[in-house]
Amino acid sequence: MANPMNERYRQYLAAERTILLGGQSYKIGNRTLTRADLSQIQAEIKRLQALGAKENDDEPGAPGHHRARRVLFRD
Repeated sequence: MANPMNERYRQYLAAERTILLGGQSYKIGNRTLTRADLSQIQAEIKRLQALGAKENDDEPGAPGHHRARRVLFRD
């Protein structure tokens, strides 16, 4: 089951990546599109990291993560 905080964290990382690769704003004809403020997105990423958000739900310590163990009994 996906952790909602981790999902939010991944969305902020994707938004940051989009801004870094595509620029803060662009113009087509006489229209201008401005994305969210990069500094605000980075601040939220840091806040979510401080709360324990992870990019991958399967990381150790994530809810629902179980590590398989093997036990070998010897005489």
